[in-house]
Amino acid sequence: MKYISTRGDAQRRSFSEILLEGLAPDGGLYLPEQYPKVDDATMNRWRTLSYADLAFEILSLYIDDIPADDLRALVRKTYTHAVFGTEAIVPLKPLEPGLALEALSNGPTLAFKDMAMQLLGHLFEYELARRGETLNILGATSGDTGSAAEYAMRGKQGVRVFMLSPHGRMSPFQQAQMFSLQDENIHNIAIEGVFDDCQDIVKAVSNDLPYKRAHRIGTVNSINWARLLAQVVYYFAGYFQATQSNAERVSFAVPSGNFGNICAGHVARMMGLPIERLILATNENDVLDEFFRSGTYRVRKGHETHETSSPSMDISKASNFERFVFDLMGRDGQRVRHLFAEQVEQAGVFSLTAEEFGRIAGFGFVSGKSTHADRLRTIRDTWDSYGVMIDTHTADGLKVARECALAGTTTLVLETALPVKFAETIREALGREPERPAALQGIEDLPKRFSVMPADPQGVKAYISAHVTAA
Repeated sequence: MKYISTRGDAQRRSFSEILLEGLAPDGGLYLPEQYPKVDDATMNRWRTLSYADLAFEILSLYIDDIPADDLRALVRKTYTHAVFGTEAIVPLKPLEPGLALEALSNGPTLAFKDMAMQLLGHLFEYELARRGETLNILGATSGDTGSAAEYAMRGKQGVRVFMLSPHGRMSPFQQAQMFSLQDENIHNIAIEGVFDDCQDIVKAVSNDLPYKRAHRIGTVNSINWARLLAQVVYYFAGYFQATQSNAERVSFAVPSGNFGNICAGHVARMMGLPIERLILATNENDVLDEFFRSGTYRVRKGHETHETSSPSMDISKASNFERFVFDLMGRDGQRVRHLFAEQVEQAGVFSLTAEEFGRIAGFGFVSGKSTHADRLRTIRDTWDSYGVMIDTHTADGLKVARECALAGTTTLVLETALPVKFAETIREALGREPERPAALQGIEDLPKRFSVMPADPQGVKAYISAHVTAA
């Protein structure tokens, strides 16, 4: 299996090459040359597997340059009861006939990002040891990616993490999860701006190829294909739990900010998983909902980006979105380069032709948005009706799922985090505190270690250089 760039770079690369690289040299994102197709017999065999063994089977279709025994060992070390608290890893939580949550937040940082990040930590450590190299990970987070990455990479040999986050725009719990880590290989940088400023800095540094290569810069954001690939697994796992046969079709509702989570569903659907609809839910930052309704992708500026009660979705430039557009354009790298490297970067907007917009329906996407009032109502209704407490992002997904679900088709809402991460809104909705694991009691009171910096790529590069040299 070889990988290509969404912007037409001619070089084909192996999985291990792109694992440590992040963006392609031309600024595009990596995708496999083709999606492997899964037949009925394979699906039936996969139904009987544990989550770890299912993950091995799916990853093996995309990873052919890590020995099978090594890959199986890495996957089995990742997806365990000890790490995720349940043998099912991603159990379903039925709400009513035809509607369930898929629990993705049982990992160490209580968010779905753990599902991929825990594997990525093991893959990075394995590949770096195999090469005898080190890696400096540069990431951006709107809340959950940062803590998931840091908990996965802390103490890993050969890895340093430099994580950018928007200063003052995460929940107190999210900040504490990241900033309380004292591991020497973890560096938190709070950027004076919004998440998109952080993401733009990561891309600017990644596009400075001499600097990137000299300082061994890699990424853990969902622009890293390995992370998105790991997320494909839970679509299959959820489907198998929700169905009795491969003749059944299931819809997935996904809270979406950076488009990585739902892009994994797109990949699963392209592989042949019987997905009826991919229901994309945004919050007030509705760039993606606007696109799927109109065919226009209009990036918002920092001052136009709303600060909401589902902060991990306070994103106005969805970096993973380019992967879907590449497939939508029939994998025309030059067309994608024109849309993203020229129109988005220069004008902040592009619009599809009528013919291009008409293709979207064939990929199963529908969309909707949710507001703060909607979140409060959904959290309250879900607690009152089912005794189930959900977080703000999952509430966005559930609200839009109810609007877009098809009668007679089971809909799974991807749970994105546990309610404790957004306690202020839970208190507003329910008048009570969310439960928190005993190990995380008082986390907000722990000493914090972080640096505040302006939104300037040069300053971030100087910080990285100084700390790499000093180590």
